[in-house]
Amino acid sequence: MTIAECLKVGTEKLAAAGVAQPPREAASLLMNATGRDRTFLVAHAEYRLTAAEQKTFDSHIERRQTREPFQHIVGVQEFYGLDFAVSRDVLIPRPETELLVETAVSVLSGIESPRFCEIGVGSGCITVSVLHEVPNSSAIAVDISAEALKIARINAANNAVANRVEFRISDVFTNVETDKFHAVLSNPPYIPASDMPALQIEVRDFDPPTALTDGVDGLSIVRGIVHDAPQFLMPNGSLILEIGIGQAAEVKNMFKPEVWENVEILNDLQTIPRIVFARLK
Repeated sequence: MTIAECLKVGTEKLAAAGVAQPPREAASLLMNATGRDRTFLVAHAEYRLTAAEQKTFDSHIERRQTREPFQHIVGVQEFYGLDFAVSRDVLIPRPETELLVETAVSVLSGIESPRFCEIGVGSGCITVSVLHEVPNSSAIAVDISAEALKIARINAANNAVANRVEFRISDVFTNVETDKFHAVLSNPPYIPASDMPALQIEVRDFDPPTALTDGVDGLSIVRGIVHDAPQFLMPNGSLILEIGIGQAAEVKNMFKPEVWENVEILNDLQTIPRIVFARLK
């Protein structure tokens, strides 16, 4: 088929499957299948795909019709200006999480040889981005999933920071021992179990459940991190957490005033309270 025909058929199939923005998705999948940019698609609507390109595009459309995320199909997601390999073993990096990275970079940039720990590293998008932005920093990054750590290692190597991070299997802090850090970072599973059925299909059925929910109220792991982080932080060390909609007040109350100071809630670009920042006394 020609580019014009592929876009028409692809758009119709994705629309019927309930995919949001079907023309845009069809074009993006066609760009990936052909290795061409959007300008080429517009300027060469009559271009006829090779057999290999057609096979790849048809496969892409079939997979997207099942609501498999676009990022899983193409295998990559851009985050904080870097490319990250993704799979069903890790949470797809999301734009709102860039605020966590931005906050961490601001905190760590003023420290000589800063050292931080990330709990639940997943794809590595947070740790790798911070290491990339703060060249004198180093990290320990942990996850309960061995498969997630494989992806994180790939992303650390692809973005040239692998020599400054140690990856470990760990259920929260259990394998962090007595290391002390300038900051602890985490985007923990904070979605309440009761909210899971209503999630977008691409998230509910394709992101790893353990990266989405704690199986209860969405805050059990957050409570554990807030409680245990002080023993892993240097004096005046920072804890930076991503939280969900409607959780800000309850999470802020977890920080005991005799232990923490400067507890702040930062809004994302949609003005949703998204990041909790606190400093150890």
